[in-house]
Parts: sequence; structure tokens; C-alpha cells
Amino acid sequence: MASFDVIILGGGPAGYVCGIRAAQLGLSTAVVEKDKLGGVCVNIGCIPTKALLHSARMAGVIAHEAKDLGIEVGPVKTDYGVAMKRSRKVSEQNSRGVEFLMKKHKITVLKGEGTLLPGRKVKVGGETHEATKAIVIATGSRVKGIPQIGLEINKTTVISSDEALFLEKHPASLAVIGAGAVGCEFADIFNAFGSRVTLIEALPRILPLEDAEASDTLAKSYKKRGIEVFAGAKVVRADVGKDKVVLTLEVGGKPQAVEAEKVLMAAGRAVNTENMGFKEAGVQLSDRGWVKVNLDTLETTAPGIYCIGDVAGPPMLAHKGSREGVTVAERIAGHKPHPIRYDNIPSVTYCHPEVASIGLTEDQCKEKKLDYQVGRFPFSANGRARASNETEGFVKIIRDKKYGEILGAHIVGGHASEMIHELAVARENEYTVEEVDLAVHAHPTLSEAIAEAALDSMGRVIHT
Repeated sequence: MASFDVIILGGGPAGYVCGIRAAQLGLSTAVVEKDKLGGVCVNIGCIPTKALLHSARMAGVIAHEAKDLGIEVGPVKTDYGVAMKRSRKVSEQNSRGVEFLMKKHKITVLKGEGTLLPGRKVKVGGETHEATKAIVIATGSRVKGIPQIGLEINKTTVISSDEALFLEKHPASLAVIGAGAVGCEFADIFNAFGSRVTLIEALPRILPLEDAEASDTLAKSYKKRGIEVFAGAKVVRADVGKDKVVLTLEVGGKPQAVEAEKVLMAAGRAVNTENMGFKEAGVQLSDRGWVKVNLDTLETTAPGIYCIGDVAGPPMLAHKGSREGVTVAERIAGHKPHPIRYDNIPSVTYCHPEVASIGLTEDQCKEKKLDYQVGRFPFSANGRARASNETEGFVKIIRDKKYGEILGAHIVGGHASEMIHELAVARENEYTVEEVDLAVHAHPTLSEAIAEAALDSMGRVIHT
């Protein structure tokens, strides 16, 4: 029986980052992983989809903007298979990078499925290993279907994001069920490659967790590009054939039929907790299936066993899991890490235009009966955005009316995923909009829109 200070179940963004930080702090560490290191994010999630979204963006720019930019091109042809193969190379490179980091930090990688045993022990294959200080659960999540209406994932006509990432060619038509980040990103990708895309969301609007203005702006953009959007639509029936699927929707109390070559399930994820010995080890689950954790310590109901990442509950984001991994490693090593502000974790959808946010939406401010002020600035009024043909979208800052505290921020537009961090830093450090304005923003930049939105919230906007 091998002995380690820390054993981590799962080698995704939460698990491997936790392992690296633990090793940096002098703890002997093992990571248990049954598949490739990097988890869903690196192999079949964040990284390959971003590679495909880059291809999609380039296809759009060449097809629709090249002539205006003074570039002569012939008819633009796309090949999803080629783009897919490039995305696989990018993923493999990142996975190998994680392997290198494991070796660099002398972390033992145990290949196989890990099962918890009483007494802080983990069984991997036929071997049992002991954690002298702590076990960390980072087993992640997986895609799920809707079997109750006949939409079980069959990997041919009803697929998940996993299968979508390995298609050799784009389908002629695609229905995407679920218009959260995953659904919106794949709708963007396949639309760019020539699929006739229908995006279906049960809640009243796409990206339902984002600010209503952001969701509405993206919906208008999608409709302009030929993506059919059904929000407030319930799938009541699915007739799955060998080469097509016919969906029956209920939209506004009326039936609506949607026929597609493939259906992509993007309506949520299920966490990986089954057959891992959690109950036997004293690890309890919540009513919704996540592992019960103390958010102050990330410890489970079993002393010495921690939980991080998707399996610990929302938000189910790679960067949230990574930060939890760092925090837990430091706590195990006897440090007192800075508490995680779960209300200040950026949310990003990497479609075109990108959507990024932190903090409260305007609807949430209304529900809380907060006294707030909104500042907005459209990219159509930004010089850099005009120069780069990225005028779609806006920056929106919601501030406390009396003190100027940033309650929430929302960006729709090119490079929103990068720009949101200025406001995340500001909010983390309790800067006011006045203090955001004090920072001189370089001209011409897209980030000037942040400064202008801050000014607008104070009634001092310059360029509109």
C-alpha cells in the first residue's frame, strides 16, 4: 500500500491544479485519473470548443468582411472535419502540457477509477493507497439526456457535446436543446459551418442566467445570422429515427414541429458520484445530487475529505474549480487562504459576440430592492470597435446609487471574455466606479467602453 499526504480523485482543472499547488507546498501528492489528464475542459470541453469557435469566427470574417477590408477572396468553403482535427491537436497539446506539469512537480498519477474506502483510503484497480492528510474529490460532471421524452443520447442522431467534437462533417440541420453557454457556443459553431441551426430553450430567454439585455442582444444577433431561436419552448415529444429526429415543442401554448438531422443535448450536466464509495466513506450528497461541502472550508461531511469543482456544486466552471483546488491545497498545508467570493466569479459564453459577466443582473437588483444606477456604453460608439468591425454589443455596469459600489457588470461584444477581468478585479477589491474612472484607459481600445460605462453610471459619459 502506497502512502501520500494527499490523494486527489480526478485530473481535471480542479484536480490537477489542486495537485500542483499541494506539491508546491511540499505535500506528497497523487492524482487518480481514468482518462486523459486535463479532464472534460481540456479534452472534450473548454479547449476544443474554443478552437472550433476560432475557426467559426475566421469563416465569418472571411466570408462577410473580407471585401470591405480590402481583401479579395474567392467563394468561402468550410470543412468541419479539418477544423475538428485542428481542435483535437490543440486539446492533445494541452493534455500533454498537464502531463508535463505532473512530472515537473513529482506528482504520482494513478491511472484508473478511484473508490473511497473508510479511513482515508482509495482503491485504484487492485491496489489500495492511503492519504495521511486528506483526500480531495474532484470527479467532475458529464452530459445528460432527457430520457423521459425519448431523448436518450444515442451518439448518432441524438448527440452530446462529446460526439459533436468528433464529427467528420457538419450536419445539414441541427437542433440544439438548451441555450446556456454550451448550447449557444455550438449553435454559433455549426451555423458558421453551414448547418441550419435551431436553438431551443425552456426558460423565457437564451442564456437565462445572464442579464436580460445581454441575452436579448445575443438572440437578435443569432436571428440575424439565420439561427432559429425558440425560447420559452418545452420539448413534449421526440420521434427519433435512423437519419433524423422530429421534435414537438410547445411554444406559447401552441405546438411547433422541428425536424433535424441531429439533436445536440446541451440541457445541463450530471455530476460524477456513482459507485465511488462516497456513502461508505461518510461523504453525503445534497438533495440535488452534489457533494455536501462547507463553503468556508470545502470539507465534506467526512473529516479529512474535501470536494472541489463541478461535483461540489455550481457554478460549474473550470476556473471556479481551479481556484477551489488552490484554496483546498493551501488549507491542507496549514495555511489560511483568502476566502473565495463566489459572487464574483466571471461567467463567459465564447460565442460571437462574446457574453461575459460578474455579480448581479439588473433583475436580481430589482428582486433585492437595491437602490442602483445603470451605466451603459455601446461598442458602436467606440473607435477601436469601429476600426476592427466589432461594433455589436455594449458594456453595462450596475452600481450602488449612494456609494458607487459595483454590484454587477455585463459585456456583450468582441473580447468580452478578456475585458470582464478589469471589473472582476475592481469588484474583488471593492473599488467604486469613481475609482475605475481614475485609471487612464489607453486610446483607442475596447476597454475604453468600460471607463465610459462607469462615467455613464455617474451621468458623465463623454462619447454618447
